Amino acid sequence: MAAKGSLKELTKGIITENPTLVLLLGTCPTIAVSKTALNSLGMGIAATFVLIGSNAVISALKKFIPSSVRIPAFITVIASFVSIVQMVIKAYVPALDEALGVFLPLIVVNCIILARAEIFASKNKFIPSVLDGVGMGLGFTLAITAMGIIRELLGYGTIFGLTVTKSFMSPISVFTATAGGFFVYGILIAAVNKIAKRKNPEVLCDGCPSASICKMNKKEEMTNE
Repeated sequence: MAAKGSLKELTKGIITENPTLVLLLGTCPTIAVSKTALNSLGMGIAATFVLIGSNAVISALKKFIPSSVRIPAFITVIASFVSIVQMVIKAYVPALDEALGVFLPLIVVNCIILARAEIFASKNKFIPSVLDGVGMGLGFTLAITAMGIIRELLGYGTIFGLTVTKSFMSPISVFTATAGGFFVYGILIAAVNKIAKRKNPEVLCDGCPSASICKMNKKEEMTNE
């Protein structure tokens, strides 16, 4: 695989195809877990491990998995890696396990992981699939951690538990609630999509039901000119 292609697979999930802020996958855990930076980082690392592992195994076994049972097979592979992550976190970081709660085992049905298994890993070779897992996991981790930092700073006056603004600004409790999570999420989506559109205008059209209409109108405009 060419170095340029490898770099593209590795970096696409950070901005242009960020799974959380551009493709809008994994919204539920993103809002629920991102009250603090540490919880967000923990969820990001856990999801990244599962992404890399499941992508690698599914890519390696894609020729042996019948099409009729591919989704149950994918979920079984993903669940195996989630179980490993959960046991490790329970054993070594019990506080994080308690903080993430039900959202840790629910990584099994995280849309990001299942989508990459179906769309990418099951159709591509081993190395690109691993790089895709790394890139998408990194994008998810950066997005949810950024949310965690902003919400913790504004809602608690701390970052990773360290006091930052409490001495001169009162915490804004709404940012620790769901409403504050959606507000921060919306702001980050707008900012990242603005950057992504500059880098690659076509990527935001992928999967949009109106994409064909937009392309048709664009073609008509070019004809009229």
